[in-house]
Parts: sequence; C-alpha cells; structure tokens
Amino acid sequence: MVILLSSANDSVIERWTGLLKDKYDLDQANSLSKLKSCCTDKKFAIILLHRPLVDPDTFVEIRRLNPLCRIFLLSDTPNEEEGLTFLKLGIVGYANTYISAERLAEAARIVSSGAVWLGQKVMQRLILDSYARAKEKEASNSGKILKTLTNREREIADLVAQGQSNLEIAFNLDISERTVKAHLSSIYEKTKTGSRLNLALLINRG
Repeated sequence: MVILLSSANDSVIERWTGLLKDKYDLDQANSLSKLKSCCTDKKFAIILLHRPLVDPDTFVEIRRLNPLCRIFLLSDTPNEEEGLTFLKLGIVGYANTYISAERLAEAARIVSSGAVWLGQKVMQRLILDSYARAKEKEASNSGKILKTLTNREREIADLVAQGQSNLEIAFNLDISERTVKAHLSSIYEKTKTGSRLNLALLINRG
C-alpha cells in the first residue's frame, strides 16, 4: 500500500515520513501542482493531505482527479466546522497535523480498511447534527400527519396532548363525551397512533 504525503511544509513531510516509513511505502507531493500531477498519474491507497495546501474548492478538484483515493486531512488547528465541511466533501479522516505516532498509525490502518477516522469532537458534533436533522425530519413527518385532521379533530388532539380526559374535553368544547370518543376513533385511524399516549407524543413532536 502506497501513501502520498502532501504538504508544502518540509518539516511536516519529514515528520510524517519518520512516523510511517517503517510501515508503508511512501511518496511525496510538496506543492499543489505536484499533488495534482500525482493524482493524475499515480494510484495511492491514501493521501495524507495538509490542510494549508487546499481550500474546499481545490479539494473538490483533487477528488475529481482521483475519485477512488481515500484522503486523510490533517489540520494545524482542527475544529468541528472545518472537519464537517471537508467530511461532506469526501475526506475519510481528519486529525491534527502533529498527531502522535501511535494514533497516526492507527488512523492509517483504519482508513485503509475502508472505515472513517475522526477526532472525538468532530464525531460528537456529527452525532449531534445528525440527531438534530432526525428530529427536524420527525417533526416534519408529524406535521404532515396532523394536517390530515379536521379542525375539530386537531382541537381534540391538542387537548389530549395536554392531558385532558374525554369528559374534560367534552365540557370544554361543549359537546357530548360520545362525540369526543367518535372523533378520537377517527383521529387514531388517521394518525395510526392507537392510543392517547402515542397521540400526545405525535402532537408534541409536530
């Protein structure tokens, strides 16, 4: 397996080489033009890419030149926003430029196996963002389901979500308890909830 070390900083190239030379075959690209040339002419299992060498647009260009190569981005000042930005563009790893020898070896092994290697903070942020998107989607789906209810049904569903009993709902809306039950049967059918608890959860999500 050949790893391309790509940085305009000679000391960074030297450091990475010292950490990996006993485990992998290495090649070097000390400029953006050399990196592009290497991506066009050669095949690498992994590219260790120094963040100062590329911006997001340049990174996309590199990806086009060698779409099958797995790119591991190393940043002098890694942060969640940067990591997520480049993760969306296709990196398979993100870490500090001066990562320890043990962790760099572990990262190279994991990335070469086909997995993704991220720092803890970026991983936590990714999980939180995914959770937020899932909640937004859940709320959106709940909203669509609730739109199938009539105005009266939605009114009764809201009161159920507030914890009111059928008798209380009947009193507050000036209708019979039997009418409330009939509306609830229709509501359960339309929302596929089947119970007051599930209906309340749906209302609160939507």
